[in-house]
Amino acid sequence: MSDYSQKSTRITNIYQLSDDNDLLEKLTQYSHWKKPVLIIPALASEFNNAENRPIFENILRELKGASYLSNIIIGVDAGTKEDVDLLKEIITDTGLTNVLIQWNDGPRFGQLYELLESAGIDLSQRGKGRNVFMSFGVAIALSATSVGLLDADIKTFKRRQLDRLFYPIEIFNYQFAKAYYARSDGKQFFGRVKRLLVDPILIALKRKFGDSGEDKMLHIIDFLLLFKYQLSGEIAINIDLLRRMRYSLNWGVEILTLIEAYRKANQIAQVEFTRGYFDHKHQKISSSNPDKGLHKMSSDIIATLLNALIVEEGLEVSSHFFRDVVLTYKSVAEEMIKKYAENAKANGLYYDRDGEERFVKEVIADAIINVGQLLEVPQNISAMFLRYTAMNHEFEEFNKHGLQEAIIAAENRLKYEYIDTRELPSWERLEEKIPEIGNRIIDAIEEEKRGL
Repeated sequence: MSDYSQKSTRITNIYQLSDDNDLLEKLTQYSHWKKPVLIIPALASEFNNAENRPIFENILRELKGASYLSNIIIGVDAGTKEDVDLLKEIITDTGLTNVLIQWNDGPRFGQLYELLESAGIDLSQRGKGRNVFMSFGVAIALSATSVGLLDADIKTFKRRQLDRLFYPIEIFNYQFAKAYYARSDGKQFFGRVKRLLVDPILIALKRKFGDSGEDKMLHIIDFLLLFKYQLSGEIAINIDLLRRMRYSLNWGVEILTLIEAYRKANQIAQVEFTRGYFDHKHQKISSSNPDKGLHKMSSDIIATLLNALIVEEGLEVSSHFFRDVVLTYKSVAEEMIKKYAENAKANGLYYDRDGEERFVKEVIADAIINVGQLLEVPQNISAMFLRYTAMNHEFEEFNKHGLQEAIIAAENRLKYEYIDTRELPSWERLEEKIPEIGNRIIDAIEEEKRGL
């Protein structure tokens, strides 16, 4: 029997229990007074490369049937004028008429990025996060009522999957919906970072906080554990929530988005995107290079999670906190690997148990220690200075004038600077800083349309 149980009053699980129920008619009906917008962040190589282009074209052909979408924003990174012209041809061939091209390397959006930089918004790190952040601004300027995100490399995409994602937002008025799906092709397991990092470290932290009675932290961890696939990039968000959410430029963006939903949303759904295999691009591990592949992804996720708990939520950590977390994490990860090995054997799947164990020991455990050391540094130094200046009478006069307060302020500042989580302000805050940003975006869109 299919699973249709509900595990929490906080999150609604929307299961796919039937293949026959077509949601398109209802979504189209509601689109008469709502404006859902879809964002597709794409590298130019995802449509100018002969191997990738059929995948991209299939996505656009499927979207031709999504008549409820007010606009589709394709944010193009690493693209030339010739690439943009090619994209326009592809769009014309599919018959789509509601697509806007956000050419990030073009002169008009280049000026918008410069405007944001001049207001103190650090967008120097190129990539999907920067691309999507600008697309959010475009959607807001277009008066969207909700926004969906879809990757450009999904090999198995069908329009009905997107219908399911938007349905709780458009029909039930949920604020946030996140897709989940199986990361297996029937031959082996994928989704290594979710299986070997996210779930085990959350379980390890749950044990740690349960023992120490940290109820506030437990609530966040329990919330994150409710999601079947925390790292899925396919989401739909009500525009009011989107305006208030902070965003990240690095691989920790999915975790930060869930933490922001925990803090700011009360109507949340996770949607079974498909019951079949869901296939897209896979990252390499890059064990020897911490700045690439799954190694970089793991470090960013750990930094984002621990930064949220320690810096933002005020978790007090002892000198042995991270050592204990690593030990508990390794124990949990070993248990999980055993379970995956047994599942693989029971289903006749290939499973590289040695490779999974190496990933845990050589990549993730080291990443936790490295991030922990960076978070501990300002706290340890400030504690030493506070003790030293309090114990010696030579500092009494300086303490009267705020020396110890200055040490604490420096500690708080360094906590943010030591871990480069690259978090961005909400668009609500950005609109306060740059009141004319909406009009500037509209001008850029119109100029792009006219080819000026």
